[in-house]
Amino acid sequence: MKIDKKSVAGKELIVQERTQLLIIGAGPAGLSAAIEAARRGLSVVVIDENPVPFRTMGDEVPLHYGQGMAGVARNRNAMIEAFVTSEPLIQVAFDAGVDVRLGTACWGLYANGPGVRWLPGMVAGLADEERGWLIGAEHVVVAAGRRDMGLGFPGWEKAGVMGATAAVALATRFQALSPRRVTVLGTSAEALGAAAALRDAGIEIAAIVEQAAEPVGPAHLVTELRAGGCEFLTHHVIREALGQGSVEGVLIAAVDKAGRSVGEERQIDCEGVVLAVGATPVVDLLAALGCHIAFQPKRGGYAPVVDAAQRTSVRNVFAVGDCAGIWPAKSLDRRIAEGEGLRAVDTILGNGKNSETAKNLEPDLPAYDLSAYRMAWARASVIEARGEFHVCQCEEVTAREILEVRPPRYLGWQADHRNDRSLSSLLDDDAPPNPDQVKRLTRAGMGPCQGRRCREQIAALLALQATVPLAAIPLAGYRAPVRPLPLSIASQLHESADQTQHWELWFGIPSQWQPPWELPEFYTAAANEATVGGADRERGSHE
Repeated sequence: MKIDKKSVAGKELIVQERTQLLIIGAGPAGLSAAIEAARRGLSVVVIDENPVPFRTMGDEVPLHYGQGMAGVARNRNAMIEAFVTSEPLIQVAFDAGVDVRLGTACWGLYANGPGVRWLPGMVAGLADEERGWLIGAEHVVVAAGRRDMGLGFPGWEKAGVMGATAAVALATRFQALSPRRVTVLGTSAEALGAAAALRDAGIEIAAIVEQAAEPVGPAHLVTELRAGGCEFLTHHVIREALGQGSVEGVLIAAVDKAGRSVGEERQIDCEGVVLAVGATPVVDLLAALGCHIAFQPKRGGYAPVVDAAQRTSVRNVFAVGDCAGIWPAKSLDRRIAEGEGLRAVDTILGNGKNSETAKNLEPDLPAYDLSAYRMAWARASVIEARGEFHVCQCEEVTAREILEVRPPRYLGWQADHRNDRSLSSLLDDDAPPNPDQVKRLTRAGMGPCQGRRCREQIAALLALQATVPLAAIPLAGYRAPVRPLPLSIASQLHESADQTQHWELWFGIPSQWQPPWELPEFYTAAANEATVGGADRERGSHE
């Protein structure tokens, strides 16, 4: 078999450090696994991208912060101190000898498989604020947590509209949430838990809005919140977020079973809107690696397929915590996530030391139809909206442009005739394309937030258009880097000499390696040194 000498395959990969166990995520699941593994003799590195810098929060990474950060979030030292003190297991991990690294993100995870067979084992790409590097690991436990489904409505781009996970983290972990009075959308267990956590942190809950006829979460949480003075508005949605640069209030209205607005609108004064219509596992790394990901309603949507030992479909890669699945019992009891971490360590070490602790970790059957619930929110809030807005805020793509698969506006494309059909009528069209096709053709989901605010909305719109459940809409693809990686950091990744000698061929721009003063005044591809030399040699061979 011929080997392409110019391919990266088989070239030396410079891995700057190694560990037996790499754990991605310093939450209850990741830390419990780290502590147990370290106590039983493994070398363990735990990384967590939090607390992310203020500027990164502004890019909605890794959560939808919605510019709801208070000024204290700019104080890096204060944020790190708050993160450490908010999680007692971090100190326990330090004491157990775990190498804990905060503010360190994993932007890529790689293993040998059908597409790559020459790696020196499992490799992860890491980066902090100063550098980027590769680490090798014998085993990887991914405990990347959760994020929230975005939900658009007129004015949802205003500062103060944020995901529930981000709002709770800012309020309870960092004491850095700017809005002091918020309206919460959704009544799942995760939504009600977020409302309770915000209330306990001193945030006033103006109202809890639900498009369904009744709250869908646990009854005891509904009772507790109502007893605490929270107003529940069922069969309602937000029609518009009011305010200049930031949220100053919302207009809400009742909706019928089809999601259409009925009756008069009511104004609620608030400083923020908390989107809690759907918590979803963070599967970025796992999906990009090639792990089997499937739509699993009992696990909160698209989640990795794991066996009874928390193993994914990729050898020596495990998923624990919320990234392995979200369900009410786990959201309300952190011991379930901790048990998953212990179970993964048992599997790695080949014994059942924690088998009793790790029992009863399987999710219960959902109390409601998760697919229908999220699609109903998209219909009532997006399809039946009073006006157009950008579903994809980064690339400024509207729901109409997504459903019609329109090219980006900057191309200057014009249709032969104007389409004045309503969004509702567009739902009657033929089966929609794959979300990745929509992404390539419209750029929806291609911005700096990497689809964190819009990918679930887009899937719901396509499901509504095709009249199919969310499970029928493929998961939009993930690629490394799954976190924004500045060129100043990416350029620090070391490459061996046998890789760098073929840069010109790979990039196809020979002149990029020459200083400007060495280039001719009128540069053409035919006149570059490599081409001219090759032409001269070829001409000489014929003479």
